[in-house]
Amino acid sequence: MAEDPYEVGRGGSRAFWADSVADAIEARDPDEPVVIKGGVSPSGVPHIGHFNEIMRGYYVAEALRDRGHEVRQVFTADDKDRLRAVPRQLADLDWNVVGLGEVDAGALGRNLGKPYTDIPDPFGCCDSYGAHFTTLLRKSAELVGVDVEFVSNTELYADGEFEPVTRRVLERADRARDVLAEYQNKVDDDYVPFLPQCEECGKLTEGVTSVDLDAGELTYVCEDVEAGDQTIEGCGHEGTASLRDGKLPWRFEWPAQWEILGVDFEPFGKDHAEGSWPSGEDVAENVLDIQPPVPMVYEWFTLDGEPLSSSSGNVITVDEVLDILEPEVFKYFFVKDPRKQRDFSIENVDQLVDEFDRFERRYFGEADGSKDEMELAERAYPMVVDEPREQRVRIPYTFAAVLGMTDDPELREEIARREGHIPDDAPEWAVEGALARVERAQEWASLTNNEFNYELKRAEIPDVSFDDATAAALDELADFIAEGHDGEAIQAEIYETAKRNDIDIGEFFSAGYRLLFDDTEGPQLGTFVAKLDREFVVERFRRNE
Repeated sequence: MAEDPYEVGRGGSRAFWADSVADAIEARDPDEPVVIKGGVSPSGVPHIGHFNEIMRGYYVAEALRDRGHEVRQVFTADDKDRLRAVPRQLADLDWNVVGLGEVDAGALGRNLGKPYTDIPDPFGCCDSYGAHFTTLLRKSAELVGVDVEFVSNTELYADGEFEPVTRRVLERADRARDVLAEYQNKVDDDYVPFLPQCEECGKLTEGVTSVDLDAGELTYVCEDVEAGDQTIEGCGHEGTASLRDGKLPWRFEWPAQWEILGVDFEPFGKDHAEGSWPSGEDVAENVLDIQPPVPMVYEWFTLDGEPLSSSSGNVITVDEVLDILEPEVFKYFFVKDPRKQRDFSIENVDQLVDEFDRFERRYFGEADGSKDEMELAERAYPMVVDEPREQRVRIPYTFAAVLGMTDDPELREEIARREGHIPDDAPEWAVEGALARVERAQEWASLTNNEFNYELKRAEIPDVSFDDATAAALDELADFIAEGHDGEAIQAEIYETAKRNDIDIGEFFSAGYRLLFDDTEGPQLGTFVAKLDREFVVERFRRNE
């Protein structure tokens, strides 16, 4: 029996889960190179949930490399799988997500039941549908700086890599049926663990009628196939297929990959932990006579509280994430315990950045933390960044969003320096890196339409005038802000100041918005101005040029 996938990487004295996984792998005394695998069907737009598997493998690979092991991290594109449904959204190679109305959706519908690599690319730029979405996944890894070897299942079948293990499964068909019957209904005495590809229509079928292992062939009838709540019609053709003209069913194909690639460790989502893993372990040990790899289960991500789903269109791609986050911040997201479900909240992404900044400061001894937090930073931070550099400068994310409210690069730097976010002795590369966060924070403000998605009129005071009572109230509020109060206190004082001066509260808020944005509406004023540079707010409310 393999290790419990729910326990691998948990507990012990390690602060970083990847080190605990590395311990479990080393306990088996594996041959070199140690092989770490992930995989996914290229069924549609790859999102950060798919990337979960790459990053979990990456950290374990890095932990092993730190211990002197040679490591091969591979990721299988399970592109011999059949297209079971037409996705709601697709994406071109520039990550432009489009609806089905912008491509030939009818062509996809006509290709249901065929392997992804036998379906034309809807955008016409890659060899197939499968190649297109595998390319996007590969580009995701490149964007984050993770070196992964992608392996095509279709190519493994075509090159004969699957043939010996396929033959062994078919030779032991009775044993395979007995194992599969423990996990799957409708496994009768006629069940054959192979899906021939119809030579007439190109669809994968389950209608095997005979097996001739001496000739290395199967005969079949192209039958209808149930795919979820729909039926994919077969063409009725009767034909013959070799052991390369089709594929193993998933519950056999996964353990076959372990043998072919010599896999030592594979992480997987909880859906596999409760379904495919138990059967895969059983098939490996009792049909293939191999040891399954060290397993580890990880929890799924949600996106703003909803499940990630390519088919439903609720996705965020790595490319989109990197519009609002530095790659190292995104990589840090995967440092966290993989067993806890986490929500990737676009609205609250500033909290993730703040957390990363503390993580980074702990590594350089500039922030306190618990014993585990300090050990985690010491261990994982060098895997998160390309190169640890103590002079690197981070502008707080929400303040970077404030700077993004003005388009003047020189003014942005001037304000950041004045507020102490860029040290006087910071090297030029560090200044450039710090200010690069502004563009990402500005994109975040636009994407979420939050309080920073306004044009702050810094260059000059808008042409506005106020009656004496409002002018006096603005001066009082400026004095209060100058004392250094927080946002909640400022918000409360706005009401009190308006009341003392007998001013309509709505008109008083409008006065503030007019001074800041030349508009009568805006974000919650008190909490917002507390996030701005105080000197600017005080001078603006005093109407000083």
